[in-house]
Amino acid sequence: MLKVFLLFAMLIAGIVVGPMLAGHQGYVLIQTDNYNIETSVTGLVIMLVLLLLAFIALEWLLRRLFRTGARTRGWFIGRKRSRARQQTRAALLKLTEGDYHQVEKLLTRNADHADQPVVNYLLAAEAAQQRGDDFRTRQYLERAAEIADNDQLPVDITRVRIQLARNEDHAARHGVDRLLEVAPRHPEVLRLAEQAFLRTSAYSALLDILPAMRKTRIHDEAHLQSLQQRATIGLMDQAMAEGGSEGLKQWWKNQNRKVRQDLSMQVAMAEHLIACDDHTTSQNIIIDGLKRQYDHRLVQLMPRLQTGNPEPLEKTLRQQLKQRADDALLHSTLGQLLMKHGEWKQASEAFLAALALRPDAYDYAWCADAFDRLKRYEDAARMRREGLTLTLQTEQK
Repeated sequence: MLKVFLLFAMLIAGIVVGPMLAGHQGYVLIQTDNYNIETSVTGLVIMLVLLLLAFIALEWLLRRLFRTGARTRGWFIGRKRSRARQQTRAALLKLTEGDYHQVEKLLTRNADHADQPVVNYLLAAEAAQQRGDDFRTRQYLERAAEIADNDQLPVDITRVRIQLARNEDHAARHGVDRLLEVAPRHPEVLRLAEQAFLRTSAYSALLDILPAMRKTRIHDEAHLQSLQQRATIGLMDQAMAEGGSEGLKQWWKNQNRKVRQDLSMQVAMAEHLIACDDHTTSQNIIIDGLKRQYDHRLVQLMPRLQTGNPEPLEKTLRQQLKQRADDALLHSTLGQLLMKHGEWKQASEAFLAALALRPDAYDYAWCADAFDRLKRYEDAARMRREGLTLTLQTEQK
């Protein structure tokens, strides 16, 4: 640009100085209806140069004025942004103190000039929710949605989190379903989905997201196993509520082998069948489960069974005792079953074997009842004394 200006200046100087040196400045006549302007070529060029210089000066002046205005606006905007940063930092400190009123006030004062206005409004919405102000909560969420434009995921996540905090479980469930369509592996979406599905008893949906939860590693394996068992038992409850024993057995039949051979599921299924008064099916599940793997929870269910045919249970217990003769629970359970059909002598022997392995107030009482039936009253009295002593010692601890 400077080179062009210098070249233009040299050209003008040549036009002006050349004729002067040659003594021939030329003649220019500008004629109008009322005026005649006469001048030399040199004079015309000088006037044009002066006019150009006037335009340049005017342009410089206007540029300075507009630049000053922009700087002024920039100063005001920068000041607001600086204040917004300070207020956001102060709000975060107040958040740690639990002063939600101040948090909301500081976050929204200059929220539009903050570095992340959406974050300010979302945090303000959560602060308003903590205060129980539903109107302000909705207002801040709507404002955040306007600013977020196409990036609505943070807004939707915050909305669902607030709905869960206000126990609006079904509304949260609806929001979670939409979030899973957009971000099926987002860790926070999965956490919110877990809460919403558990609260609304959406156990099938919970089982569907378990693979994604396992891949994102938001929980350890023990917690995921617990969730799977809880969801499966929830489906078991629903099957029992809708179809009773028949519905429960049909549901169990439709499960894969992994579920049917899971000990926790077998225990839950046996308990549900007992509640449905289907003791025969429950007994079959218990015996089948113990054949595959020993579990004390299955053994503890045996005395609750009322099939009228305890022989398969007794046979199973005796087989287990061959491998686990030092298991007091097996001896005690066998004694309880023997008592049901009046085999008092064998029952007392089983209770004594259990008591030799560990003292138990219930076994003392059952053994005393068996001795009464055998007319061994002194032994029965001794069992009751020892049982009472054990109970008193336990209460003192």
